[in-house]
Amino acid sequence: MTSESTVPHAIRRPFSEELWDAIVPTYKAILEHPFITGLVDGTLPRDAFRHFVVQDSHYLRDYARALALCAAKAPTEDDVRAFASDAVGAIAAEQDMHGAFMADLGGSAEQAAAAPVGPTTRAYTSYLLATVYGGSFLDGLAAVLPCYWIYARVGEELLERSSPDPLYRRWIAAYGDEAFQSVVRRVVALTDRAGDEATDGQRSRARDHFVTTSRYEWMFWDAAWRREAWPV
Repeated sequence: MTSESTVPHAIRRPFSEELWDAIVPTYKAILEHPFITGLVDGTLPRDAFRHFVVQDSHYLRDYARALALCAAKAPTEDDVRAFASDAVGAIAAEQDMHGAFMADLGGSAEQAAAAPVGPTTRAYTSYLLATVYGGSFLDGLAAVLPCYWIYARVGEELLERSSPDPLYRRWIAAYGDEAFQSVVRRVVALTDRAGDEATDGQRSRARDHFVTTSRYEWMFWDAAWRREAWPV
């Protein structure tokens, strides 16, 4: 009888393929969401986009913390350096890109920072940080991956269509950019490497985290579309 730990790893599919297959319906729902279609056709209300920018600013601060924790658990020096760099990049995006968007929307980075963290943002970042802090490196990697990978795929998809609205066109260009796509390819390759060294049980647990945070990605856009606020 073959135990889980002795199953030949070479016969398994790349872990990233297994992960993406698990979220195909979620990704389809993201592309069809009115927030995303509104970016493309220019009909997205400005207050919905402003809600997104404000909440994304809050999200990215905690996402940077999650990436720093991934760096602490990373298996090689190159991986440590890469995740540490990505954490710095997330903070830079929050400060620079979102600050510019807020200015275009008639606000400021200070106003975004002072706005309440929304329910979905709080739930997503709490799950993310708990998983990265308390789980294995593979668990944390799977949890942070959707923010990389789904944004890259959405960016690629929307870049082909662009938008008649210059503000939304700029947002699309940021995530369709080749430099960002290259970062995502690196993280996906690391996911395959880490997944290849994991047992089937470890892969299954990591896949559950990946599916959960992918769902949170849909919920994040939906929260912006609904201008979600705390009910009490």
